[in-house]
Amino acid sequence: MAIDYTRKPSSGQSSASQAGAPVSLSKVTLSKASPTISLTKSGEKQGSMRVNLNWSTGAPAAQPKKGFLAKLAAASYGSGGVDLDLGCLYELRDGSKGVVQALGNSFGSLQDAPFIALDGDDRSGSVSGGENMHINLAHPEKFARILIFAMIYDGAPNWAAVDGVVTLYPTSGPQVEVRLDSAENSARICSIALLENTSAGITVTREVEYIQGSQADLDKKYGWGLRWAAGRK
Repeated sequence: MAIDYTRKPSSGQSSASQAGAPVSLSKVTLSKASPTISLTKSGEKQGSMRVNLNWSTGAPAAQPKKGFLAKLAAASYGSGGVDLDLGCLYELRDGSKGVVQALGNSFGSLQDAPFIALDGDDRSGSVSGGENMHINLAHPEKFARILIFAMIYDGAPNWAAVDGVVTLYPTSGPQVEVRLDSAENSARICSIALLENTSAGITVTREVEYIQGSQADLDKKYGWGLRWAAGRK
């Protein structure tokens, strides 16, 4: 179900809304109830869209956690913290497919295929800007689909304690936020959002599916068809 920002207020809305009270469209949070939004119209070209992944460093809170919450945080972070990686599977219109991720140093390229580039690898969550990936929407016709995912590369898999959030920053329209808000604590990979190039333009759909296994299992779930080998960073 896509979100429509062109609808006028219904008669059931408050008089303040009908009178033109400001409504902020600067950020949209995709949910299970409203999982899809349009990023571009058909044929529309934008600039480079930043995709940001940020998560908790596990630093002590103002009021320390007690009991079960303390055990949850300790299990998730231990002494070495969590290394949460941002990446994507991509498929271009010419049929070429691949992955952009820190593992294997597959950082991509913004100006050449796949027109997607990863900035770097924040191994601790301590970098205030988190991890950033850029998608060149000046060439929307190049893309067929892009699956954004996150992986806990190091540290115990506990997504609730990590408190991750991915935000898309298109050069036109509202920011799009997807929160990794599940209590899943065994899977290391989470598919976050699926971008698809349709006849109406490029849409983004919330996924937030936790995958048992590796990137090969993520690939299998979404039918990408890549060949995988062990990698390191």
